[in-house]
Amino acid sequence: MRKNDSSKISIEAEIEKIEYQPTLVEKLKQVSLDDFKSGRAFSNARFVVEYEPLKTIAISQWKSPKRTRTYPYARVYDTLSYPVRLTIIPFVKDEGWAGDLDFLQWDTVSLMSLLGVYVIPAYYGQAKPSKKYKEKITAQHFDYAYLAERLHAFLSFNQSDAGHWNMNELQEKGVHVARSAKSAYAAIAADTGVPLHKLQGIDLRIKEMLDDVQNFKTRSRKGAQSAQARESRTTHAKEVTHESKASLTIKNFIGGYYYWTADEAVVINDNLVLVEKKNSNKSKLPNRGDVKDALVKMILFSNLTRTRIGEKEYKPLAAVGLTSPLLRGGIHNKMNGAEIANFFAENSLNAKQRLWIQKLFNEANTNRFVLAVGSTEMRVSELLAL
Repeated sequence: MRKNDSSKISIEAEIEKIEYQPTLVEKLKQVSLDDFKSGRAFSNARFVVEYEPLKTIAISQWKSPKRTRTYPYARVYDTLSYPVRLTIIPFVKDEGWAGDLDFLQWDTVSLMSLLGVYVIPAYYGQAKPSKKYKEKITAQHFDYAYLAERLHAFLSFNQSDAGHWNMNELQEKGVHVARSAKSAYAAIAADTGVPLHKLQGIDLRIKEMLDDVQNFKTRSRKGAQSAQARESRTTHAKEVTHESKASLTIKNFIGGYYYWTADEAVVINDNLVLVEKKNSNKSKLPNRGDVKDALVKMILFSNLTRTRIGEKEYKPLAAVGLTSPLLRGGIHNKMNGAEIANFFAENSLNAKQRLWIQKLFNEANTNRFVLAVGSTEMRVSELLAL
């Protein structure tokens, strides 16, 4: 019998280890150490630096510390096939008084540790006034001299443990980065004449890190929980769901907690189906950045070992639903070739779209989750016929 009360579901889950084989990573441009030090490399969202013969680092950069902007997970995803991967995240990004102010959350760093990604917290040292918006700044660039210093330190580090490096970066360099960001933004405001947000927010983060990294973690986790609550009440234009969102708290093997939402969470018998949805209103398939963002969530969801609602445990099933009002019907990677071919023909999908779906199905089959493509009326949980 189907139990559908997902609007009230609060889920607790555990992860013991991460096993995931990314199959859709894109070839990254190779740059030199000089390109990195000068900042030329940062014209690429992600790139590879060769630092010794036969030794490379795959590097991604975040434009904002906020996880829902500019597809940062997609950038990280494209580095996951490399043995050494590093990501650069601004500690704070101030877009000006008329723009947003975002801070790095501890849970972001903890997630990168879980994925084996080394983090360098950074700060913006340059910016220009926006030509379009009077009280905003744009064209923000990192302090590349500082990043060169941290990369040099990283190359001397025993690269066996991303979690150890990431904690050290916050403990030993976090205050310096925060103070440098504060000074840099004060100078940017003076140079551009653009008013920025008040700097008390940065002061608060500095004080917390001076007290203890644990306070920083606690503060960030509270922020992540608040964001989770807001997300669970919000349906974005790019999301079309048929079940209410559910809150999801994941505990990992290094003692970290992740506060997520599932776009659809449905209990069917002893199964708990957790679905990440991506929708496109203007094309038949969501863009690749959106899709890869969903795949990073699948790295977590597909590796859950236990899920509980209250005291009752369920078998977790992870799924991605890619939807569009321009499609009819639905398919998923567990269907046979004839069913998939019929869907392709009925929806007049071109060769490029068909190939991309087949590649996505291969990713799902390789990593033990379900990937469905169909109309906005498609219910992924019902499509599975559990």
